[in-house]
Amino acid sequence: HTRCEFKLRNHIYTRHGPVFTQEPSDSIFPLSTDDKQVFINCKAKGNPPPHYRWKVDGREINTESDPNYSLVEGNLLINNPHVINHGGVYQCIATNTFGTVVSREAKVQFAFLQNFSKKSRNMVSVREGQAVVLLCGPPPHYGEIKYSWVFNGQRSFLQQDARRFISQRTGNLYIAKVEASDAGNYTCAVRNMMTNATVLSSPTPVVVRRDVVMGEYEPKIEVQFPDTLHVSKGSSVKLECFALGNPVPSISWRRADGNPLPGKIKINHSSGVLEIPYFRPEDAGVYECVAENSRGRNIARGQLIFHNVEHLHWVQTLKDAHMAIDANLQWECKAIGKPRPIYRWLKNGQPLTAEGRIHAEAGRLTISRISLLDSGMYQCVADNEHGAVYASAELKVVASPPDFTRRPVKKSTVIQRGGEVVLECRPHASPRATISWWRGGELLKDSKRQTIMEDGTLRIANISKSDEGRYICVARNHFGTSSSSGTLVVKEPTKIVVPPLSLDATVGQSLVLPCQVSSDTSLSPIFKWFFNGKAIDFSRQEHFEMIGLGFAGDLMVRNIQLKHSGKYVCMVHTEVDTVSAAADLIVRGPPSAPEGLVVTDITDTTVQLSWGSGPDNHSPVTMYMVQARTPFSIGWQTVRTVPDSVPGQMMHATVTDLNPWVDYEFRVVAINSVGVGEPSTPSKQIRTKAAVPKVAPVNVSGGGGARGELVIIWEPVPEEQQSGEDFGYVVAFRPLGSSTWIQTVLASPDASRYIYRNDSIAPLSQFEVKVGVYNILGEGQFSQVVRVFSAEEEPSKAPSRVWGHAVSASEIEVYWEPILPGSSTEKIIEGFQQSEADRVRVINTTALLSGLKSSTVYLISVRAQNSAGLGPCSPAFNITTKKPPPSQPPGNIEWNLTNSKVFLNWEHVKAMENESEVTGYKVVYRQNWHGRTTVLETSKTSVELQIPSGEDYLIEIKALTKGGDGTSSGHIRIPKMSTSQKDWNQLETASLSKV
Repeated sequence: HTRCEFKLRNHIYTRHGPVFTQEPSDSIFPLSTDDKQVFINCKAKGNPPPHYRWKVDGREINTESDPNYSLVEGNLLINNPHVINHGGVYQCIATNTFGTVVSREAKVQFAFLQNFSKKSRNMVSVREGQAVVLLCGPPPHYGEIKYSWVFNGQRSFLQQDARRFISQRTGNLYIAKVEASDAGNYTCAVRNMMTNATVLSSPTPVVVRRDVVMGEYEPKIEVQFPDTLHVSKGSSVKLECFALGNPVPSISWRRADGNPLPGKIKINHSSGVLEIPYFRPEDAGVYECVAENSRGRNIARGQLIFHNVEHLHWVQTLKDAHMAIDANLQWECKAIGKPRPIYRWLKNGQPLTAEGRIHAEAGRLTISRISLLDSGMYQCVADNEHGAVYASAELKVVASPPDFTRRPVKKSTVIQRGGEVVLECRPHASPRATISWWRGGELLKDSKRQTIMEDGTLRIANISKSDEGRYICVARNHFGTSSSSGTLVVKEPTKIVVPPLSLDATVGQSLVLPCQVSSDTSLSPIFKWFFNGKAIDFSRQEHFEMIGLGFAGDLMVRNIQLKHSGKYVCMVHTEVDTVSAAADLIVRGPPSAPEGLVVTDITDTTVQLSWGSGPDNHSPVTMYMVQARTPFSIGWQTVRTVPDSVPGQMMHATVTDLNPWVDYEFRVVAINSVGVGEPSTPSKQIRTKAAVPKVAPVNVSGGGGARGELVIIWEPVPEEQQSGEDFGYVVAFRPLGSSTWIQTVLASPDASRYIYRNDSIAPLSQFEVKVGVYNILGEGQFSQVVRVFSAEEEPSKAPSRVWGHAVSASEIEVYWEPILPGSSTEKIIEGFQQSEADRVRVINTTALLSGLKSSTVYLISVRAQNSAGLGPCSPAFNITTKKPPPSQPPGNIEWNLTNSKVFLNWEHVKAMENESEVTGYKVVYRQNWHGRTTVLETSKTSVELQIPSGEDYLIEIKALTKGGDGTSSGHIRIPKMSTSQKDWNQLETASLSKV
């Protein structure tokens, strides 16, 4: 029953008067033989749904008796519309049980075009060279019209040019100067742009007289625009100008103030029409049309005035009013527009008479002591010469006894002891009800602790347990009485007994901020933590965790960072109260980067640095460290400063011991008791000033070279120590015992060697040598003086007792006695085969010549060589290499595996006449591919090998000769086999398992 009653009341509450959602607007409808129906739109919402009526020119339309009108929902349908009968001002009227509203007025017109009169037109006779104007005389019409002319019935319209012009204001055809070819019939064509209908006039015959030719005369402007024209903002304006004359005048346009024409302007029809689209204030002014020919000129001018039309619109409208009987109503509407609007008021579509309780002044309506009869739909109408706007609102006058259905007294209110409670009593009543409060049969009155407010609310302060109980609100007006009650429950207040304390912490630490409460045992406290005013979302915070259950909600902060400094608030909510406690957490960390590093006072070895301090992160800066980087350094390096240790209060320092003429970047790092902070942003790169070089070359030495040479070498000075441009070396030397230095200059900074040549220098002469440096600013220091020997002379003797022998078909070994010790560092052996010669350099007194041809005679000699050159050759002698080993490999190999022994047999290899005789055989064997190789030599054609069982072995056999090893038999794979196997395996060479 209660649910049904609520739905019924809710349904009644949402019932309302009509409100337009679509209103008719000014319209022009194209009217032709095909148009049988016209719709004028109107739609309103309301509950119950409204019904509709229409007016035209102030009179009611009877849609039932007039066959030309019918209603489709709220829309008006005009059947077989007529231009005269059905044009006019229409208004829609919507009505339901709550009242009536009228729509805005809409002017409805019909575009049409009637036919020309069929009466024939008079002939026009004109002399050649004379001007002529042919009148169009359009028939009755409405809507936008376009004029054209047809010449001699041609399909295409007459083309306009400098001589011929058609005015779109009058439709007349102007020919500035008639030519013989202009004779013929001219027909005016009129087209309605809305209905797309075209009608043609009767032809006008034009006869050109050739007997007399018209003389020349100055231009006469026949078509011109108004002297003054008001143009509204954003519209498009077209100005026409055409002149008659002989010769044909030219038309040009200009502004009278001399300003250029706007770029958006369009000029067409051979300059006869000037169009200004999207008219703006800057387009206003006096425009001139200049018509000119050889006989003179004429000017037409007119002023375009910017007309800023402010369309009528609302800035304050009405709102529906639901008011109690005997209340006072005040409505105000406000519209703006030019000219200023006047206001009128309607009630249920009829003019509202201001008398007695009703007072209307401009846009303000006042009704005193409203009654049920004042209910209805009200409209404020604002009018000016451009139109009208309507604002609507509904007045509902309510008269009812007190009713708590929608807003009863709160059934149960829980409050903490010592707090303050507010019990609202807000029944729906019209007129307003008188409120009283009761408890336990006793009427409550105002006292120190309890007050009944003007709106009926009961306020009780400093609540105690004795205030618990049932409270009844009684509401009365002259339509009836009603009551509603609720219970007040008093609980013990919540207190924070262990609040969070303000703490200091260091970056990386973890800590707990406690928050524990005492509260009424029947309540369940809810803990929330706030950081700097924002609630902490524990699901998205890796650093924060709330720990504890029941009456504890401590905050754990893990791995504290600088960003965690701030105010923390623990807030505890219960059903009856909210308490909070705050603490400040200061996080100390290494200092932030210094700021604004500036480099000044740059010298060759020093610069002055200054900077600003960054945040110290709650721990004072104790010192600053300066670092530098150059193109030659590996990363950032700490540099020396004055003072040597920069204290935290000082924000400037002098950097010393820099290299001249080097690009430097600097940065500063702050240090406090917590640690080393982030470095500052690097300074702009600077270059120290140049200076005379201060570093001399090191590791000066020399010696060697060709006879008559003194070779001096040193380690080049690094680029970062060259101190300036145009760096080079000064090499000084003198014979031991001489007092005069010989100097030479090397202009290359990369030089590391100098050779002095003089054939008069005796071999191994001692010299004193030093190397200095210089750059564009002057000479620097010399190195320490060192002693260097000049080059020695070439060997004068050949090695003695040279002999040798052939080792194989491709090798010869040579021996000799050395020449005097120290006079030669290496020997050169020359071997000749017919006309070719090869050289081999060795340091010892023996040499093995390899890669030689077999059975070949070689001529061999030995000569000594030192740094000065080659000595004489020893007497040459012949040695013949041995015959090559047999090319035939060992064949018919047989093998047998018994226990851990392998027995091998093969055929003897017979050497050919040009091959070395076989002296024995070499057996090479190993375990698989990667095992250790074992070599066994034998003079027989069989061998017995001891190998472990259970493993694969690879074996190959070669013939041994004085000419070297013969061709290999290829690899023979012995698979792992059982020790009891005694089968012989005989394989031909071609079928051996070669891996």
